[in-house]
Amino acid sequence: MQQNQQPGVLRLDGVAHAYGPNRVLNGIDLSVGTGEVLALVGENGAGKSTLMKIVAGYLAPGQGAATWEGRPIPSDPQGAEAAGIVLVHQEFALIPDLSVAENILLGHEPTGRLGLIDYAAMRETARNALRLLKSDIDPRAGLAGLPVSSWQVVELAKAFAARPRLLLMDEPTAVLGAKEADALFACIRDFVAGGGSVIFTSHRLDEVLAISDRVAVLRDGEITLDRPTDALNEHDIASAMIGREMSDLFPPLSPLPTAAPILSVEGLSVARNFGSPVQDVGFDLAPGEILGIAGLVGAGRTELVEGLVGLRPATARRFALKGVERPLPDAVEAWQLGLAYLTEDRKARGLLLGENLQVNTALTVGALTGGTVLDPGAEARLYEQAQGRYSIRAASPRIAVGRLSGGNQQKVLIAKTLASEPEIVILDEPTRGVDIGAKGQIYQVIADLAAQGKAVIVISSEMSELIGLAHRILVLDRGRVAGIIAPPEGERPTERDILDLALGLGTQGTPL
Repeated sequence: MQQNQQPGVLRLDGVAHAYGPNRVLNGIDLSVGTGEVLALVGENGAGKSTLMKIVAGYLAPGQGAATWEGRPIPSDPQGAEAAGIVLVHQEFALIPDLSVAENILLGHEPTGRLGLIDYAAMRETARNALRLLKSDIDPRAGLAGLPVSSWQVVELAKAFAARPRLLLMDEPTAVLGAKEADALFACIRDFVAGGGSVIFTSHRLDEVLAISDRVAVLRDGEITLDRPTDALNEHDIASAMIGREMSDLFPPLSPLPTAAPILSVEGLSVARNFGSPVQDVGFDLAPGEILGIAGLVGAGRTELVEGLVGLRPATARRFALKGVERPLPDAVEAWQLGLAYLTEDRKARGLLLGENLQVNTALTVGALTGGTVLDPGAEARLYEQAQGRYSIRAASPRIAVGRLSGGNQQKVLIAKTLASEPEIVILDEPTRGVDIGAKGQIYQVIADLAAQGKAVIVISSEMSELIGLAHRILVLDRGRVAGIIAPPEGERPTERDILDLALGLGTQGTPL
């Protein structure tokens, strides 16, 4: 892609917006040219999503002008889409009860001569959109039975099927693995080569540098950097985002604990809705240890830990806690035994979005007391402790958690998960949709848990997280253990080490 030097087909001139007294955008001047990819980055709450909603017609600017191809952007999303502007939301805009094809073509269903929906044509159009993303998802499959990563692929296929000229993508790779992200980037390159334009947001700065022509940084509602990508590095972008020099995000890694395992698993097998089942997985986990779990999308990472905590049907030859063998627990028993699980899908399974912060923070404590409702004073004290410990930013503890930014929702989810003081903590994509500053805070929380003697399992699609955080990394390939990377003290594995195992190219069980 070449840097576009022509006047932008999208122009924002002096755009400002406020929610009541809270001003979130302040005098934004920005343009995007034909065939250009603009990366819009910033911490949570910087104003990125609001700006994207203005461009997509969901919000009208409070001040200033937003124009597309020389005309004002319509003040409704349907009008904006008719003009060629399509937004891929950070949170899914899909209907679980419909099929993949019905979701992709929702509102654009092909019809026959009698005006009836042509389902064969619908499936073929959906299949072609999925092929653009190198996906083999069956268009006939029900959406509800697919994992979160496949939902994101369907959301992206839906956007490309609408034939946009300006494609807006809000954190499109947050739940994608490396293979799916590469396929998306290939689609973007083809799209802009054909004259399309793209704005996308991402917290993954390596992706920003890899795919964009230009980077614009938002901080506190203002543009603090707008430069060609080839003149920038990750340090430049991160410093503009947080307003200070970027230090090492990862806390120092303590030596690998040598204590007796608190958790031992042998021959664990877990049922799956699709793909290869998780089979014959085994590992030990010591107090104070951080064990990473890596693998490509579909390798069975989430299913493995859901089987451990009773959220999926599973069997094991041996399951022992503190040396005592017992059957695999169900979900309630897992909590009571001190196993806490943080889900990868905070909106659908982790939080009660309509309830306030205090209620959400106290959910696991109530579960452990047989559903007893905590008195308001106890809830308030628990939330006050969590707010200080996890730096939750909210105007009031009585605000519905669904009104918070993604990063603050994730902090509430972490607070809820840890409120019961578990001994074994399983974190599935703990920094999904979280900005750089919040990532550093979450990494410190994980290191602190290990320092307190807690045993921690971290699943992440970002290999750099596992490399920076984990003492050892268990790598899955199609539901089986491809190997456990256990580097010598003071050394760290490389992404290539992980990928070789994940792709079946490494030697099983060989520590590095």
